Amino acid sequence: MGNIITAIMANAQIFGIELIDLEDFFELAVRFSFNTLVILVAIRWLYYPIAKRKDYLFTYILISVVIFLLCFLLENVKLQLGFALGLFAIFGIIRYRTNPIPIKEMTYLFLVIGISVINALANKKVSYAELIFTNFTILLVAFLLERVFLLKHESTKTILYERIDLIRTDRRAELIKDLEERTGLKINRIEIGRINFLRDTVRIKIHYWEEDINAFQNDDYAAPNDESSF
Repeated sequence: MGNIITAIMANAQIFGIELIDLEDFFELAVRFSFNTLVILVAIRWLYYPIAKRKDYLFTYILISVVIFLLCFLLENVKLQLGFALGLFAIFGIIRYRTNPIPIKEMTYLFLVIGISVINALANKKVSYAELIFTNFTILLVAFLLERVFLLKHESTKTILYERIDLIRTDRRAELIKDLEERTGLKINRIEIGRINFLRDTVRIKIHYWEEDINAFQNDDYAAPNDESSF
């Protein structure tokens, strides 16, 4: 009885479109599950514990789902190579209207798009062993760069500082000490930017190791990250 129902459903059509193609459906389910697993490892396990950016976590996972399904469902359309390159071109020129995407986040964006496109458009000429090896290689390289070779990343933050009496060269040590006490960061070096004597403020760019970023939770000192106005 079950085989009869399955056969009927397999042959059923609505407006000339098959109700279900079991082979294609199971292929979609398997590939989608595999792609989601790889993306979660890359984003949730490698990226998020260091960056702590829930907004990018949300963005990467959702982009991966949309890109994968879009590429997979349009696989039979003769746009495979051009379509994939077009996706990279579109996201390559993205710039949010507020702040530009940091280079590291942009790299992870390309990683997410690349993995999703590969997993969706790999045809029957690509074996599952090759597909698994490709994904594993990408994750391995990301892991080595993130956790082994580049354990420390120097980050930058631009702050608006009101004690302009400390910006003198002979009081530089005192300035750095005050900034460290306020931010809780171990500052490597600083750069003095625009000085406003009318408001007694100065823009200062501080450089610190990224592993100390969790200590800097108070954004009251942060000025807009606009390099052109530094």
